[in-house]
Amino acid sequence: MISKKKVPYLISKNLRSYLIEYGRERKMPVKYTDLIRFSDAIPLFDKNGNDTHWETVLYPQDDMKHVHESLKKMYAILKADGDIAVMQHLSVDRIDLCIYGNSKPYRVRVVNTINDNFDYFYIKRADASRVYGLELEHILSPNQISYYTDGDTLIERHIAGIPGDQFIKNHLDDKNFNKVRLAKEFIKFNERCFIRLLGDMHSSNYVLQIIPDFEDVHYRIRAIDFDQQSYEGKKNVYLPQFYKQNNPIIELGIKLITPESMKQYQAEERSRLAKRINSHRYRLKELGDAVVKDEISSAENTYTLKHALADHYNDDEFFLCNNMGEIVKTSLKMVLKSK
Repeated sequence: MISKKKVPYLISKNLRSYLIEYGRERKMPVKYTDLIRFSDAIPLFDKNGNDTHWETVLYPQDDMKHVHESLKKMYAILKADGDIAVMQHLSVDRIDLCIYGNSKPYRVRVVNTINDNFDYFYIKRADASRVYGLELEHILSPNQISYYTDGDTLIERHIAGIPGDQFIKNHLDDKNFNKVRLAKEFIKFNERCFIRLLGDMHSSNYVLQIIPDFEDVHYRIRAIDFDQQSYEGKKNVYLPQFYKQNNPIIELGIKLITPESMKQYQAEERSRLAKRINSHRYRLKELGDAVVKDEISSAENTYTLKHALADHYNDDEFFLCNNMGEIVKTSLKMVLKSK
């Protein structure tokens, strides 16, 4: 569905001011450019011997201690607001580089040496589209997002869960999981992505979290890749239901969810979104003031998408949009109009 590699966009002065105001900009002990000076790299394989398309990078002995100490301090900032006391029993076990991603992120594995518990965080080149995507996810979804920027560096906390493609491959045939609840959650996820214009949500770009309840379990689908926030011009890019990788879940919904129930779940999600928009209206206004002044897509994509959404909603207000930021604001406004 996405034919061309996305163009990266630098963080503008207006977006930077927003990030500073809301505590998202913070001085870090190491930046993305500091990590590219590795001396060697070896392929990383999973426990079954399959190539993960990540490489574990190695640093010269003289640099390694400084890099590892800096990464531990960064982890403390992400997890404990910089409290260095949490670093006492931590060690950096591995630094991996994704060799196929747009942003070529680094993934840092941190281990607690007392109990061998481990966690991850990511260091990436800061891209304005991704930052807007992270911020909209934090404000509009039921999920809290932990990230910081430092100039042209973006630091993100790991989002735990079962990758969507692995869940589809290994769990859909499990008789113990509630297929109706999964289908319901996908409908709501689909609605959220479309309204806030988050694209490219095929099964490798989200995870499933299984939440036990006293009688059964609930499922939550969480996006983990925000590079395609309001960039593409095709409407269907923003609807996970149109990605063939998601077809097994779509087929569950067709079998188990009636059209009436689907409309009910969509209405429920729109109602929740409307409440979040109203609750965070001042923060969203400031974010919106930044995004409408930003270049985050092409004029061609803007033209195509505003016409597609005007037709979808039967609302001419989209024709007044001059850039992708204005389309995002208008799309969110549609939620409030329907209430």
